[in-house]
Amino acid sequence: MSGHRLEVADVFHAHQHEFLQRWGPALSDQQRKVLRDIGLCRTAALGTHLERCDRCNYETVACDSCRNRHCPKCQSSARDRWLLKQAASLLPVPYAHVVFTVPEQLAPLALRNQRLFYSLLFRAASETLLEIAADPRHLGARIGVLAVLHTWSQNLRHHPHLHCLVPAGGLALDKSRWITTRRHGFFLPVRVLSRMFRGKLLAFLKQSYRRGELCFAGRLAELSTPRAFHSLLGTLRRKEWVVYSKPPFGGPEHVLKYLARYTHRVAISNGRLLSLENGQVSFRWRDSRHNNRSGVMNLDAVEFIRRFLLHVLPAGFVKIRHFGLLANRNRRQALALCRLHLRTIAPDPGSLLTEQQKSALSRSCPQCKCGTLHVVPHSSVAEMPSLTLATHCVAFDSS
Repeated sequence: MSGHRLEVADVFHAHQHEFLQRWGPALSDQQRKVLRDIGLCRTAALGTHLERCDRCNYETVACDSCRNRHCPKCQSSARDRWLLKQAASLLPVPYAHVVFTVPEQLAPLALRNQRLFYSLLFRAASETLLEIAADPRHLGARIGVLAVLHTWSQNLRHHPHLHCLVPAGGLALDKSRWITTRRHGFFLPVRVLSRMFRGKLLAFLKQSYRRGELCFAGRLAELSTPRAFHSLLGTLRRKEWVVYSKPPFGGPEHVLKYLARYTHRVAISNGRLLSLENGQVSFRWRDSRHNNRSGVMNLDAVEFIRRFLLHVLPAGFVKIRHFGLLANRNRRQALALCRLHLRTIAPDPGSLLTEQQKSALSRSCPQCKCGTLHVVPHSSVAEMPSLTLATHCVAFDSS
């Protein structure tokens, strides 16, 4: 592969048949689609389009993207378009980063009941933040929350957790003023957050069990009895859960950089891959149990694919959600009132993006270096210039 940087797609190309022979019957339709889409992304198999420079009329044929939200190659452009929209919602105040983590004993239940469990996770974390912030003993204000679901650890194992970005302050409950955090470098008490989050999520799971909404297939069958299930909840209620809060930091520019690191991530980026040799995938990782020590992990290629596909979300599931002041139904009015009290105006979204983020939103012309390439609408392949395509195509057999 001289001159070619290793990608997740290369692992799929080389070992998909071996993987399907072993794990094919257990795959969901969504996992099969991700396996196919990533393997064919930006190849002629998905189609092509014509791009033309708006300055020198240079033309080139480009392969279409799969646009699958689990594809490492498609997420950078999707992220930068999303960041441009979010920039207008940022406030000129410090922001706090709060992480809610699920105990490993619940991970198998979460994997078997993804749509329900992840929704309950969002609900428990958001309600915890909003209720504790509204308590006069802590902040006494209505806050906004942007929450992003991640389901993986650095070694690609299943590890559900939420990253929440929160303005370090909020509107007074009577909407009369903006209230800032009372202590420098401190947002909300972590232990209080942890215990309320624990109580809420366990209560939601207990309620779902009573309604018969949880699935206990396979290895979870032994948890299906009331005694076993409530014993698990009792054990977890006695544990301290991990909720982590970083001190408030920066303003809008820093927040956008922070968001770029978390919102459109997939289980592993192509940049972390090192080699694919003798059926083994090597990649960089950080060991959180040993002070985030950096190292290299080697995985069997079939196991690598299996772990990657563990993090495929259900179709249509929304993994980035807004709550409180940032909830979609009242965001515009709430932010306008916040800016009134903060004596500021809405920022120019373009001014907050870095030059790298701006350039990612458009493709510069390789010939004149000044113009921008634009897709020529309604162009058929027959009308395109005769150019050589780097096809790199593999037709996936998902049978």
